[in-house]
Amino acid sequence: MHAVIAFSALPLFLGALLSDWAYSSSYQVQWTNFASWLVAAGLVLAGIALLWGALDVLLRSRTTRHRHGMLYLLLLLATFVLGFINALVHARDAWAAMPTALILSVVVVVLAAAASALGLAGMHRRTA
Repeated sequence: MHAVIAFSALPLFLGALLSDWAYSSSYQVQWTNFASWLVAAGLVLAGIALLWGALDVLLRSRTTRHRHGMLYLLLLLATFVLGFINALVHARDAWAAMPTALILSVVVVVLAAAASALGLAGMHRRTA
């Protein structure tokens, strides 16, 4: 279930990326406000998925743990940490945040997509 929650964070991070891109094109400050809220919501979902995934890995026996599960958790942790840094960057003034916020948003979306793909593939592997 945590893989589905992690996958649910992806559209929020993607929306933040698109809002950052819209701000870089138009310089309307409201776009950075949208991006800030979307990053915060994505962090909530990514944090829940990270906590749930860590508990899932810790409660499994050693024989049922997979390398893909640990890689999934590391990608999800990297998504959360860089997403948190992205939220701190978005808390700055819109003019001061812009090149860094856009780059961080791209990196967070790529990490969230990779974590979601691994998590959903692992979920499919367990049910098959």
